[in-house]
Amino acid sequence: MPSFKVSLLDYGAGNVRSVRNAILASGYEIEDITNPDQINEAKVLVFPGVGSYGSAMSVLEKEGYKEPLRKYLANRDRPFLGICLGMQTLFESSEEHEEGVDAIPGLGVIPGKVVKFDQKKMTVPHIGWNGRTLHQESQILRSVADEEDTYFVHSYYAPITNENKEWILTSTVYSGQRFISAIQRGSVVATQFHPEKSGTTGLSIVNDFLRAVEDGTLGTTTKLDPDLTKPTQLVKRVVVALDVRSNDHGDLVVTKGDQYDVRENEKEGVTEGRGGVRNLGKPVALASRYYKEGADEIAFLNITSFRKGVIEDMPMLQVLEQASRSIFVPLTVGGGIRSYADESSGKLYSALEVAARYFRAGADKVSMGSDAVHAAEDYVNSGGMKTGTTSIETISKVYGVQAVVISIDPKRVYVKTREEVDLKHVVVELSGSKLGPNGETFCWYQCTVKGGREARDICAVTVAKSVEALGAGEIMLNCIDMDGQGQGFDHELMKAVSGAVTIPVIASSGAGKEEHFTNVFTETGVQAALAAGMFHRKEVEICAVKAHMRANGIKARTSN
Repeated sequence: MPSFKVSLLDYGAGNVRSVRNAILASGYEIEDITNPDQINEAKVLVFPGVGSYGSAMSVLEKEGYKEPLRKYLANRDRPFLGICLGMQTLFESSEEHEEGVDAIPGLGVIPGKVVKFDQKKMTVPHIGWNGRTLHQESQILRSVADEEDTYFVHSYYAPITNENKEWILTSTVYSGQRFISAIQRGSVVATQFHPEKSGTTGLSIVNDFLRAVEDGTLGTTTKLDPDLTKPTQLVKRVVVALDVRSNDHGDLVVTKGDQYDVRENEKEGVTEGRGGVRNLGKPVALASRYYKEGADEIAFLNITSFRKGVIEDMPMLQVLEQASRSIFVPLTVGGGIRSYADESSGKLYSALEVAARYFRAGADKVSMGSDAVHAAEDYVNSGGMKTGTTSIETISKVYGVQAVVISIDPKRVYVKTREEVDLKHVVVELSGSKLGPNGETFCWYQCTVKGGREARDICAVTVAKSVEALGAGEIMLNCIDMDGQGQGFDHELMKAVSGAVTIPVIASSGAGKEEHFTNVFTETGVQAALAAGMFHRKEVEICAVKAHMRANGIKARTSN
């Protein structure tokens, strides 16, 4: 039996549920810290910082946690595990704060300033699975093999300096930039990566940390001579999407149609082959299967959320809560992330409040569609003015840009010449089998809203650039023409958008074979690729996709 309870500092930002579940999975009880006095009484303190640095430090200051934390950490002899922002706040300061506002001091435990990755040299945020270079041997990594990757999601990093090198447990390289990915000195441990989102590898780290506290070996480390000439590598992610909707009985089911045909029709209930709308099972059970099979991320897309507000959408919230109990990879949820008024009470809910409900239920990222397109239109029409009130801006300000995913649903508009298209749209040249039905050699990608039912006079590239400026951290790039066809991703679209933005792009729509993932990673600049139907129907296994990637020189995460 464990000899202590784990004190969890949850200051109210982001998805802490997964950290809680990881601790519970190790067999330990949790005591929630609700006032500053509890910090001094803690036997073990876990600080899962999620969100933006400025917001986190403001809350710690306002709620009176800052000085008790400093006191707890002062002698480095009391067990502490900080995660992501929980590591960054240990430094003296960070560049992550509002424009025109002075930098907010950190806890000042570790020398150095947290800085932003250079968007001119790399895609930012750094999202995905990456490796680690070991600077010390530590009890918290005793069950983790060197080749096991862990999950990162951040735009800011802690540089290595002479002043803080004694703290470094591991370092990681992203696009040529080496940074501190974990620290340990005495009993103070913190990671830039998310162990609670790093599958069984991350669970082992949490468990080994608690075991080391239990057996008194946490502070036992051995300095190493790391080989800093060998870089780590960010892997390409394989994402599985589950389109979720209510069936006639009010239950949530995973469904799949073709070219966005997910509405009820006479073909509903088809379970085999392509065509029709197919109900394919319960979302939590399917997601658990994909987690075990090696999915790097899982996305729940609530395709009927437009019918009611998310605050009342208890089944979807329950899906997230249940999924996060046993699924320890990143979870994205989309559908209904917008401001709306409750029809019965008239109460207005902001998009930030809606997102907060999803985060507290277990989501790591929220995906927005129609609302983001309208925000992009307003941004363009205003000449690039930010209001600070859009869903994208308000959510990213509190939770960080890495928490905001924009789902873009464009369709091809074929033309014979570039001159036929309004100059505000980006025109793409086509070739080979991609030509239009009448041999057209050009097209532009027209964005849609309301699940593809309404076309807007704005192209996918313009929307992508606009939402990046507003604070989005990632783009899920669909293509109505390719959806459900099993003919591969739309490479022309992927190249046009990924080449126009500096945030990561997830390729979506069209996968039907293993090589479709390899091809899109080889020929375009996307960092992840997503599929649904081919995995649901077991036409292709996740392990087969990753094996094909590796056989063609593309690194893929090895799950265990």
